[in-house]
Amino acid sequence: MSKIAEDLADKLAQDVIEAAEALGDDRLVEQIAQAVGASSPTTEELFRTAVRVRIAEARARRILNDRLEKARVAKLTGD
Repeated sequence: MSKIAEDLADKLAQDVIEAAEALGDDRLVEQIAQAVGASSPTTEELFRTAVRVRIAEARARRILNDRLEKARVAKLTGD
């Protein structure tokens, strides 16, 4: 059952992050977390963890891509 709960919480996290970005609503994650927590504190924690992990990964990926792009441009321009 734990794997099912993790998978569901992660899918919800993906969907909520995407919706929050599309709506420009930085409070949506918190609102959904509270709604989930009202029924299942365990699922709320799994959801919050999935959100944190996904947001951290996205930030790290942006940094990596920026560094790679700068290196590519420097190589092309001879800098």
